[in-house]
Amino acid sequence: MAAKKILVLVGDFVEDYEVMVPFQMLLMVGHTVHAVCPDKKAGDFVRTAIHDFEGDQTYSEKPGHRFTLNATFAEVRAKDYDALVIPGGRAPEYLRLNPKVLDLVRAMAKAGKPIAAICHGPQILAAAGVLQGRPCSAYPAVGPEVTEAGGAFVNIPVDQAHVDGNLVTAPAWPAHPDWIAKFLKVLGTRIEP
Repeated sequence: MAAKKILVLVGDFVEDYEVMVPFQMLLMVGHTVHAVCPDKKAGDFVRTAIHDFEGDQTYSEKPGHRFTLNATFAEVRAKDYDALVIPGGRAPEYLRLNPKVLDLVRAMAKAGKPIAAICHGPQILAAAGVLQGRPCSAYPAVGPEVTEAGGAFVNIPVDQAHVDGNLVTAPAWPAHPDWIAKFLKVLGTRIEP
């Protein structure tokens, strides 16, 4: 397996598990992983939030950890990366307002590079206009945005993931085993027993 260079796009109040788990898993299998946030540089941190499903009408939210960035957003270029990961949480709702974020996502999508988005992450894909005609899963509350962006919202169980070519999406962090496994397959990563 050739190691890939993967970009993770985060912001304050990104969902804790949705950044920590894929970041660590992708490093564990030998990939280079850079986590960036607009207007922040390597060594800065973002605050995370833990979203849980406790029987309420929507998820609950609790303070998470500080997640340290290891690259500087202003220095990244889509052509230097093999794949993109977009975690959920509250960060996507405001990151999608940043034209440079949208340009980066469009460039990765246009190049056909693997993209993994989970929970509210597809809000950025919708805002970037890269979901036209594509089936895409997301947190159910994001479904209308996927549809409005010309995508086909795929409503699957919270612990499942969906693949459409280079796009791997899932509703929320309970899907990590399936989402990450499917993303690794799209990346061409083989795990030897």
